[in-house]
Amino acid sequence: MKRNKAEQLRQAMHEQAESVGNLLVDAFHYLALFVIGGITAWASLLTVVKMLGQSQITIDDILLLFIYLELGAMVGIYFKTNHMPVRFLIYVAITALTRLMISDISHHNRPDMGVVYVSGAILLLALSVLVVRFASSRFPAVTAAKNKNLILGEADESDEKPLVLKD
Repeated sequence: MKRNKAEQLRQAMHEQAESVGNLLVDAFHYLALFVIGGITAWASLLTVVKMLGQSQITIDDILLLFIYLELGAMVGIYFKTNHMPVRFLIYVAITALTRLMISDISHHNRPDMGVVYVSGAILLLALSVLVVRFASSRFPAVTAAKNKNLILGEADESDEKPLVLKD
């Protein structure tokens, strides 16, 4: 009987510790998301103010705004679904490399092998997006499909039908 009581106390203590731990992790998670989202919005606002103060707006500035847009969308999706959209990270990388390539060509006025290397990296990233999209449509995660339906405001189907995630 004493052993049973000790086991119940241990179980209650374990549940309490797990609950407090989950609370702390979730609090850090949301705080970090708000900080990242706020910093992204602030950096975007500063970039727009700087662009408006200049006599001309370059394609580099516009591509930088696209990077901020993708980061903001990534934070929003992560906030809603608790899933990191890997494709968005790849899109940010493609945009950053495109910005680098355009900036390099516009400032140096002559393409060299660096442009070929950056173009190859962009091609590899584009192929990786293709692979990720194919894998997510071929092998969908059920929880990701349910989260996507909740974000899109679609009704949740019964569990009898398999859920398919299409990007």
